[in-house]
Amino acid sequence: MFAGLQSHPWAYPALEVVHIMGIALLFGNLVLLEVRAFGRGASLPWLALAQLSLLLALGGFLLAAGSGLLMFASQPGDLLANRSFTLKMLLLFAAGANAAAFHARGSLRRMDRIARAQLLLSLAIWIAVIVCGRWIAYV
Repeated sequence: MFAGLQSHPWAYPALEVVHIMGIALLFGNLVLLEVRAFGRGASLPWLALAQLSLLLALGGFLLAAGSGLLMFASQPGDLLANRSFTLKMLLLFAAGANAAAFHARGSLRRMDRIARAQLLLSLAIWIAVIVCGRWIAYV
């Protein structure tokens, strides 16, 4: 299967497209949640919007993670030696830890200052993940 990624000229680029679609779905829904949490779209019911947004973000994460694992499997040595890749993996761990803390404290229902700070931190981490992901090809 991994040999197919390297032997077909369209296979790896197609996988990259799936990866980017997953990132777009994840990041777009997180931005939507941020915008609503900071007061825009106040007529939209918070919990219903948050639950839908987070479900779609999770779907995007699963697409990005699955395609990312396949891309990694096609060239693990090169990626493990790449500092941008290593930083991206550390940032993904930080994003997961932040999300776990967000949900563990019930931030979705509280939406207090701490919850908003966690959302801003999440957004910053995901921007850094995207930057590192793009930078992998250039270092």
